[in-house]
Amino acid sequence: MGKLVYNTLGHSFDIEDRTLSHLRVVFMNKLRRGESFMFHFPMSDGSGTRSLWISPSIPLVFHFYGSRPPQLNRRWIDDLMNEASAPQGLSVTAEPDPDAAPRP
Repeated sequence: MGKLVYNTLGHSFDIEDRTLSHLRVVFMNKLRRGESFMFHFPMSDGSGTRSLWISPSIPLVFHFYGSRPPQLNRRWIDDLMNEASAPQGLSVTAEPDPDAAPRP
């Protein structure tokens, strides 16, 4: 279980390392382009959903507890990038089979 630390106040959110690894790639690519977006995710304690505004001006830290980085699934990164670019913002989708046919 990793942590996404949001802003200088140190608000942190538990996110599984594999998911966090994929989110890091999406965040990095969107922010490198100067693109802000909304990120929605369920709280791990069942207390509801949080929405964060992700912007180049807001500090982020990705803290991983695992000792080895997971192998990335390119299809999942593409799906998450499409979500982040949509008007409703990024919600974590289920990881697709990397060998399955792409969605239309």
